[in-house]
Amino acid sequence: MRGGVFTYFIKLQFFSSVLVLFYATELYCTPLSYFGDPAPDGGDFLPMSPFGAPQPLLPFLAPSPLTPFTNSTVPKLSGACPFNFTAAESMMGITATDCFTAFAPYLANVVCCPQLHATLVILMGQSSKKTKLLALNETHSKQCLSDVNQVLVSQGANNDLQQICKIRESNLTEGSCPVKDVSEFEKSVDTSKLLASCQKIDLVKECCSQTCQNALSEAARNLSSKLGDLNDVPQLSDIDDDCQSIVLRWLASKLNPSRAKEVIRGLSNCHINKVCPLTFPDTRHVAKKCANVISNQTACCSAIESYVSHLQNQSFVTNLQALNCAAALGLKLQRENVTTNVYDLCHVSLKQFSVQESGCLLQSLPSDVTFDKTSGITFLCDLNDNIPAPWPSALQLPASSCNKNVFILIICIAYHQLAAHVHNSVFPAALNIPALPAAASGETGLHSKHHRNYLLMVFSLIMILY
Repeated sequence: MRGGVFTYFIKLQFFSSVLVLFYATELYCTPLSYFGDPAPDGGDFLPMSPFGAPQPLLPFLAPSPLTPFTNSTVPKLSGACPFNFTAAESMMGITATDCFTAFAPYLANVVCCPQLHATLVILMGQSSKKTKLLALNETHSKQCLSDVNQVLVSQGANNDLQQICKIRESNLTEGSCPVKDVSEFEKSVDTSKLLASCQKIDLVKECCSQTCQNALSEAARNLSSKLGDLNDVPQLSDIDDDCQSIVLRWLASKLNPSRAKEVIRGLSNCHINKVCPLTFPDTRHVAKKCANVISNQTACCSAIESYVSHLQNQSFVTNLQALNCAAALGLKLQRENVTTNVYDLCHVSLKQFSVQESGCLLQSLPSDVTFDKTSGITFLCDLNDNIPAPWPSALQLPASSCNKNVFILIICIAYHQLAAHVHNSVFPAALNIPALPAAASGETGLHSKHHRNYLLMVFSLIMILY
């Protein structure tokens, strides 16, 4: 009890010290030139409405999403797959919407493929209750993948999901893991510890604490150890991955589908946010215009804008991925003697690394696409304002919620967002993308003392929780 009181006292003391944060944000964040106001007329940034009203954005694609959902076809199933699609009807509906035909390639790395992966794990886990097996043979695997695809396509999903998400028949087998029988699994693994660590995860803290991830790795090692001494096996990482898949399936069999989805998607996001999913083409043309001392700023910025516009055809990215992409491109340019901060010079914003000129950065936590007949396909954007892309330092660290430097950057971004403006970006009819918190607050500007105090309270609570 005494320790608990002392800890609480320390947190209260820390809470008091966090009151300085309001002044720190003024002192620490304001001098950074790349957090300035959007460029004036003729600049690269879109002008804000003087009333803070949502501005319509033209989508990169202009599909008609209502037809697949209102005219569903009847899937032709093999009849040989042990998956219970009826019990997973809700999960299949979410996956079909997340992987909607026109948007699946652009939402693949953040939303569609993680959700499809989670669905397959859950279907496998739930079927093991009846089959007592955590893997399928190659014949059943092929039949089940075909059935899953048929069900999803009948509800509006893209027909090429196996190619988009790189799903193969082997993904439903045991692979190189020596254990697939449920009873053998439960004899080999500390199932109580595994459940305690993973039956409910903190979506924010898990990526840093790795409580569930460590439990999964330990269970996978217990399974792979049945193969004997693996120190000299070159495919050790493949064996570990295959055994982790078996562990996830068992875990999914012990949780209800919605909880299993939350856990699996949460674990996926820990990996997703560590990397930049974009492929960077040759940057020599940019380097030619921007290397060393820039003689023609207009030509340099034109080259940068042209290059970034090609990146926008690839994928939606999360806010943390955008930071990693900005760092990756910046370091690539620096290796080609581009020493000037061309992001600042040419007003390159984080959202320009995502699909569409008007951009949308997805939130770093797992999210799903939603659909209704009135508003169509909808998903949430995060940091949807013109947040300038930070130019990487020589000792650039990957963007992560566990990285204190990135946490300070996020505090500064949030402060300047709230102090300047917040707005919704809405795709008309077929695609609505509201930004937070404008949808809830309805405020046109957040310069007031009330909102600064609100920001201070939020960050204080975050600090106490941690």
